[in-house]
Amino acid sequence: MNMFVAIKWALLVMVGLRLLSGLIEISAALLMLKYNSIERAVAINAVLAIVGPSIFLLSIAIGLISVADKLSPSKLVFIATGVALILIGIRK
Repeated sequence: MNMFVAIKWALLVMVGLRLLSGLIEISAALLMLKYNSIERAVAINAVLAIVGPSIFLLSIAIGLISVADKLSPSKLVFIATGVALILIGIRK
């Protein structure tokens, strides 16, 4: 049996996004080591500050779209509120 037959497409996309995020993080760390400069490391971290939340939002959106028909509107509001609070917490 193929293990990917039972896995939903949305889950595969979410996993792919997380793998991409991890690869970007590791690549950024290696670039910081390569450049050996605090200024460059800060610049690379600034880029990561944009990439991380973007992948987070995409991943959450894909997950919510795939389960939206199974959740009540009130639960979707609670989830959206939680995501908004996470994003506010990241910005501060």
